[in-house]
Amino acid sequence: MSDAAVTGVLRGAEVVRHYGDPAGEWQAAVAEAALRDRSHRRRWWVRGRQPAAMLQGVVTGRIPEPWSSDGGGGGARAEYSVVLTPKGRTISDLRLWRIGGEAGESAGFVLDVPVAGAEPLAEHLRRLLPPRLAKVDDRSAATGMLSVLGPTGALRLSEVLGGAAAEYEAMAEGDLRAGSFAGGDVVCIRGGDVSEPTWDLVGEAEVIAAVRAALEQAGVRPVGSSVWEALRLEAGRPAFGADLTDQIPTEAGIDARAIDASKGCYTGQEVIVRIRDRGHVNRHLRRIRLGDGPLPAVGTELWRDDGERSVGHLTSVGTSPREGALGLGYVRREVTPPGPVRLGGADGPAVSIESLD
Repeated sequence: MSDAAVTGVLRGAEVVRHYGDPAGEWQAAVAEAALRDRSHRRRWWVRGRQPAAMLQGVVTGRIPEPWSSDGGGGGARAEYSVVLTPKGRTISDLRLWRIGGEAGESAGFVLDVPVAGAEPLAEHLRRLLPPRLAKVDDRSAATGMLSVLGPTGALRLSEVLGGAAAEYEAMAEGDLRAGSFAGGDVVCIRGGDVSEPTWDLVGEAEVIAAVRAALEQAGVRPVGSSVWEALRLEAGRPAFGADLTDQIPTEAGIDARAIDASKGCYTGQEVIVRIRDRGHVNRHLRRIRLGDGPLPAVGTELWRDDGERSVGHLTSVGTSPREGALGLGYVRREVTPPGPVRLGGADGPAVSIESLD
């Protein structure tokens, strides 16, 4: 880590906020290529006799299809999902992908889990997964995760990992590409949590460290969480532990990404189906343009424009150099975009809200 690195805690994880030059890091991310170390996230291997069958009833999304590491893993996917209580409340979100496609004890899945959701999810899985059929192995310390982002990110990846830049650019969110570097396996997954093109690299810790060194040698600049969070707010993506905690997924606007409407029974499905077919939720996550005043605190209330009552609150705030002060927050369903709503009280400044669709 650079001596200039400024660290802090973000949603339960110690992260680098910036490396001493936030403006330069921003420019690299939006005009060239940048990298962010995201190894603070948890990576769990789920193996056993029937890991797919066991996870099927736990996660809301698709179980990735088998694939072969031969030929670069073409057609492989990392699927986004959430895990719910019987009442439809979110325990954590995650991504999962297959470890190869062969049957037997070596086959299984990787779960990519946010720090804020790790403890409750681990306890939930301990209760639901029979160890002889699906055992969870926490391999976070032995592995690493690196995100490459920016308009020239695909070109830099092709230079370091091989393949054509167009192949990386053509990947849709969740597409997975298997490769190798320095004698070790590297999985490349197209991300979508920020407004710039993103690819997530996962592998053994020493392999990811070698990939990072090669990328930096190629001119890819490290950036911290400040740049990442600004780009996340631009994209309007909720982060678990901030904008998504125990909400029903429909409130957070993630149904299309997280829920497989064609799959069989999973915990919390009855609530999700009932809302989809016969009901509604009382609030929705919205992106909020905060205007030119001082940046408000997370938790600041949002009020109806007529000053009658509070209709929501902020869950994330930040500043984008190209879009200004932005936030995410929950707003009652009767208040439709663009609002406006008032910030902090009946006499607060007016701010506009935007749908995340």
